[in-house]
Amino acid sequence: MVVPELRPWRAARPHVVRFASAVRPRLTRAAETVRPRLARIAAATAPRFARPDRPGSPQAARGARPGTWLFTATAGTAGLALAAGVVTAAGPWDSSGQRTAERDRAVALQAARGTDHGGVRANAGTPPRGPRAAPPAASVLTGLGGTATTVKSAPGGKALGAVLDPLLSSPALGRHAAAVLDVATGEQLYGTGSADALTPASTTKIATAVAALSAMGADHRLTTRAVYEPDTKEVVLVGGGDPTLTARKKAGDLASLRDLAERTAAALAGQGVREVTLSYDTTLYQGATIHPIGINPNIAAVTPLMADEARTDDSTSGPAARIADPAADAARKFGDLLTEHGVKATPPGPSKATTRASTLATVSSPPLAALVERMLTNSDNDLAEALARHTALAAGEKPDFAGGGAAITARLKQLGLPVKGADVKDGSGLDRRGRLTAGLLTALLAKAGDPAHPELRPVLTGLPVAGFTGTLTGRYAEGAAGVVRAKTGTLTGVNTLAGTVVDTSGRLLAFAFLANDTTNPTAAQGALDKAATALAACGCRL
Repeated sequence: MVVPELRPWRAARPHVVRFASAVRPRLTRAAETVRPRLARIAAATAPRFARPDRPGSPQAARGARPGTWLFTATAGTAGLALAAGVVTAAGPWDSSGQRTAERDRAVALQAARGTDHGGVRANAGTPPRGPRAAPPAASVLTGLGGTATTVKSAPGGKALGAVLDPLLSSPALGRHAAAVLDVATGEQLYGTGSADALTPASTTKIATAVAALSAMGADHRLTTRAVYEPDTKEVVLVGGGDPTLTARKKAGDLASLRDLAERTAAALAGQGVREVTLSYDTTLYQGATIHPIGINPNIAAVTPLMADEARTDDSTSGPAARIADPAADAARKFGDLLTEHGVKATPPGPSKATTRASTLATVSSPPLAALVERMLTNSDNDLAEALARHTALAAGEKPDFAGGGAAITARLKQLGLPVKGADVKDGSGLDRRGRLTAGLLTALLAKAGDPAHPELRPVLTGLPVAGFTGTLTGRYAEGAAGVVRAKTGTLTGVNTLAGTVVDTSGRLLAFAFLANDTTNPTAAQGALDKAATALAACGCRL
């Protein structure tokens, strides 16, 4: 009798296959661990369950307790339980298992030192834990569960066009451009207007991420300092451009303003100082602090000193009301914390630390790799503008909006990327005057997967996962949930999407879809999601 395949299973089968591929290494290790024990048990029990007429036969007599098959079934059940536990423990951030599998493989290959995607707090006097080795970029080029010898050829351009052209021709997308690129080879497989420079919105953050990582390295950290001017008994809180500096009690892996105050007070007590004049230094940045978009809940004033991105609530991402003067607010909180530790401080005012000042204490951010992931996953505008200014500082450019844009463009050009037509106005993409091409965005993603540039890998690992993380959490409830990984972009009249998919042939593809002059954001977003879903479901070989 032939049992027809159930429709739900047909829909779920690709996800199950990916799941199985991701957990296979763990199950193999588990099986190797328990195999000797099962063998001993089987050897001990086999004589009792052998049939009398067939000496040594593994077949049990009717009514007897099951033998080897029981242990096989038990091991299989345990394996499934282990797999479920692994995925549950990993959480939605690693829902496909790809990230964990890549790390495991990197450890097996004894990969070189790289980025730290988790980490612990890095504070003064306590050297940060050595960053976890990053998996080599080559490990993702063949997609989930594939190898260099098993992955099929890249999709054909005509076949891709037959699938994507009707979807991208949707009236909801207005004026649009698109590109699809094979990450393993760098070959553009599909393009329509791929060299046209359009407003990219927040997909600009992909360019910011690549430039920042290239300029400073994945291990770079942003440091906030407290220094002491002995002549004036002045403590100066020096902003290091870390918008993730937190004043909350539970700091996690972020730099803690509370820890900085405690260590500063201890250092002052060691010098017999119990009363100080408090100042703060924001001279690391130059230029306007208000983004060209104006005062907006999507971004705080851009200053090198702030606590919790100047949010007035307990949120850590998304729009929120912001404090008008983030630097003064952070300094006031620092002064209150000093008082709690026995050091009386005056109300803070702006100043500049001199070369005579001695460092009392410092706290440092998570490594740049982790900051880039947070920026991309949550579309964090405050982090994006901070990283643009740090890229400008690394390049010797003026650390303002224009300097950040110039430094990003110059760094991308230095990497050999196609920057013709690009005009980077900021790090976040909030400035609608910015321009990028679909071809450049896919090239950026491919460069992040280049084995020669492992420092860029956080660009890929930081992309939101469809249906699970960041700005894609509420999208792709059906179809490509867990498969599409992409950065979103949304402004009035602008909807964009750029990221990666592993198609049904196992190829890792980078894609970029840009739509300008859209009039219905919901319809435009839906059209982009349908195109990405179709790309993931397509082998598309002639």
